Amino acid sequence: MSEKLAVRTAAAPAPAHTFPQGVRKGPLLQVSGQGPVDPVSGEYLHPGDVRAQTLRTLANVEAILRAGGASLDDVVMLRVYLADRGDFAAMNEAYGEFVTSHTGEGTPPPCRTTVICTLPRAEMLVEIDALAYVDLRVRASGVIT
Repeated sequence: MSEKLAVRTAAAPAPAHTFPQGVRKGPLLQVSGQGPVDPVSGEYLHPGDVRAQTLRTLANVEAILRAGGASLDDVVMLRVYLADRGDFAAMNEAYGEFVTSHTGEGTPPPCRTTVICTLPRAEMLVEIDALAYVDLRVRASGVIT
């Protein structure tokens, strides 16, 4: 039976509450919901700009994936939580650009669900989490045991 391991990296923001940036158990890697936060300062970035917030949020998700031994190519599901239905088109455009430029040619993009909801902080326009399947032969560089 595989051990459940917390994934941590300084390349993504530290969690604001009692949960890890990610958890890996066997070949599964779950990235906790990320927002448009600068990993160094902890500040929320790009107020009012859902496009820029989406790109920053996806960069944070990708950093945790890498720390857990994965890449966007390994992601089977991304969940997007959006504060305003009116921001869907701009979020979707930024999302598409990021995913296309960060996945290998011929690799299908991850599945996605988008939920319109109230987010934990007023300055957050978007939050994204990820579920990846990681080849067990790949050593996770950022996994804390």
